[in-house]
Amino acid sequence: MHSLLLRSLFPFLLVTSFISINFELCLCQPYSICSKAISCGGIRDISYPFWGVNRPKYCGQPGFELRCLDDVPVINMSNINYRILEMNSSSPRTIKVARQDYWKTLCPSSFANTRINFSLFNYSSGLTNVTFYYGCEVDVPRVYYSSDICNVNNGSDQVDTRLCKVNVTVPIFSTADFEGNPTTLQDAIDGGFKLEIKIDNDQCNSCERSGGRCGLNTTTGGFTCYCKNQASATTCNSTSTEPSGIKKLSLSISAGVSGTIVAVICIVCISRKKKLMCFSKKDKTDDFDVGAFIRNYGSLTPKRYNKIGKGGYGTVYRGKLPDGCLVAVKVLSDSKGNGEEFINEVASIGRTSHVNVVTLFGFCYERDKRALIYEFMPNGSLDNFIHKQGSDIDNCRLGWKTLSEIAVGVARGLEYLHRGCNTRILHFDIKPQNILLDKDFCPKIADFGLAKLCKAKESIVSMLGTRGTAGYIAPEVFSRSFGGVSHKSDVYSYGMLVLEMVGARKNLDSGVSHTSEMFPHYIYKDLELENNANVFGASSEEENEIARKMVLISMWCIQTIPSDRPSMSKVVEMLEGPVQSLQIAPKPSLFSHTTAAENSMSTNQQSDETS
Repeated sequence: MHSLLLRSLFPFLLVTSFISINFELCLCQPYSICSKAISCGGIRDISYPFWGVNRPKYCGQPGFELRCLDDVPVINMSNINYRILEMNSSSPRTIKVARQDYWKTLCPSSFANTRINFSLFNYSSGLTNVTFYYGCEVDVPRVYYSSDICNVNNGSDQVDTRLCKVNVTVPIFSTADFEGNPTTLQDAIDGGFKLEIKIDNDQCNSCERSGGRCGLNTTTGGFTCYCKNQASATTCNSTSTEPSGIKKLSLSISAGVSGTIVAVICIVCISRKKKLMCFSKKDKTDDFDVGAFIRNYGSLTPKRYNKIGKGGYGTVYRGKLPDGCLVAVKVLSDSKGNGEEFINEVASIGRTSHVNVVTLFGFCYERDKRALIYEFMPNGSLDNFIHKQGSDIDNCRLGWKTLSEIAVGVARGLEYLHRGCNTRILHFDIKPQNILLDKDFCPKIADFGLAKLCKAKESIVSMLGTRGTAGYIAPEVFSRSFGGVSHKSDVYSYGMLVLEMVGARKNLDSGVSHTSEMFPHYIYKDLELENNANVFGASSEEENEIARKMVLISMWCIQTIPSDRPSMSKVVEMLEGPVQSLQIAPKPSLFSHTTAAENSMSTNQQSDETS
């Protein structure tokens, strides 16, 4: 009886489920997501035109991306990072900023004049410029300030600038109290300066008064107003091609029918599962019960189309929603235990919203059948482009600029997972196969099956066994003698990933499968001698700098001791800074670590098979 009922209702359920998905994802998602404001440190409720952290790009305007670094909101303008000290939402809208590179120091690692985007910002009144002179051949008079590190001058007396290698201008408030004294001068610089935001607020105010949320039309690049059931160019009460009464009726009918059918199916399924399913309880506090998890979160029924991939995890199909939106449906293989990998995937990625993390549209659970529904990535995974031979796209090679942008995108995604969520997410399986690329080659971190959640303030996590893929596993993951497992383990995997991206540019043997083989000692020696143009396959000075920067940063990421590795926030900062400011890291023992990881993985697999 149950089986016949399920078979008869399945087609109707499939249609109504996707109608419901269509309304929920395509109409309500931008509205609900853009309703969330950014909170970072002491500055809260940051909204349009700003985006970043938990607000996707379509919730703001270009040039207003924020990152939260050590509980400080940071905006990048003309390749210079600025700390946001204050934010005023009244008219005229202003922000007070201070240069990150001059924070608590008058001698930064690199020198660049203060630059802003005048199409987005204007300097406010009441500012004056302070000029710093560096590398002067003669001593600057003590009235200004001199030290063994750098020379600084406030520009009131004559200084022959031809005798100085570089000078940098930084604005401060005219009322700042300083007389060339380094302490008061530093206080004046750290006090920042104000910028007026040049953006038309009338459109946004009208949108919000009509109950909408301000955002960006990613197709035209113009303003759009996201509403609960539609996206309008101006306000939510704008006329549309379909009367609002019909829209509400359609939505009500769809919701009512879908709710009724889902309720019937749930009753039937629960009665069957109570007889057929039994979940074992474990002593570990981080284990979940799949049955309870599904009852709390619900499920979606996927529709399968053509198969596009298959691996140890299962099979991937490409599907299409009624509105034409393409999705990838990953049907998982039978999992061991209580479905821990499935739960990890849904529980971790379901908390995220970032341009560099793949979007999970929904999931399906039916006894031993488990499926995940993602946004479709037309360019597949990164390994298709860096493992050329034997690939379906043998003749496609990514340029150095694209590789650099992918490295930055993955770093930002990891930074978000480690610091941008209320719950810290450790991925534990960063590798080329788990980096997906959209049509513009924007990278998206995927496959959270091995992820682990922990409190944001926790530095060390407890973990049984080894997680990850040989060649990318941090030393401390397979041997605690190297240190505790933490977010620095993802940093190590990221370093190995970038090294593999760099190594792929050179025409290496297709049989090479591990980064330790792709990055031999002679490259490290050439790196020290700055003789790396031929080694990395770079054809210009610009490409050579990109390759050198990627390798230098990677070498810091794969340091043996976790505390010697930078955080992902620092990695992003290094990637966005000049290559001249990067130092060469100590040479890590790549070979022994890879071998030990493989032995550990082999041992764990044998023990699993025995048990």
